[in-house]
Amino acid sequence: MADDKDEGAGSPRFSTPRTPETHFSWLRTRMSVERTLMSSVRTATALIAFGFTIFQFLRQVNAMPGANPARFPEAGWYLGLTLIAAGVIGLLVAIWEYRWMIRYLWGSQFQVVAGVDELPWHTPTLAIAIVLILAGIFAFSSVFFRL
Repeated sequence: MADDKDEGAGSPRFSTPRTPETHFSWLRTRMSVERTLMSSVRTATALIAFGFTIFQFLRQVNAMPGANPARFPEAGWYLGLTLIAAGVIGLLVAIWEYRWMIRYLWGSQFQVVAGVDELPWHTPTLAIAIVLILAGIFAFSSVFFRL
């Protein structure tokens, strides 16, 4: 199966046999890539939500009558922005990795086992990730401009 020799830049690194086992292995890898993106979406959602919540909570605590003034009143603002930005940037990196891996899996060396479609297919997870990036940008701008 695997060819250890590198026969040049244009030749495939290994041959891909057309068997059910190979096709199902390809499908398992494809679903693994999808699960990885879903994990990144969950993590980014938690970071964005937690950052926004920290900012709101500390802002409300500082505004309570009779509360001692905070030593660093801007700490909640900085922490909230940092967490939201980490969620958005992490999700951007995850989408980039997802797209790279999908292009690789749908490359010419795997077309034999990939299936009947000519183009890579994407599940709703990618759309959800993009919507979450937009929500994260909105949350970041809301905290940044203190809307």
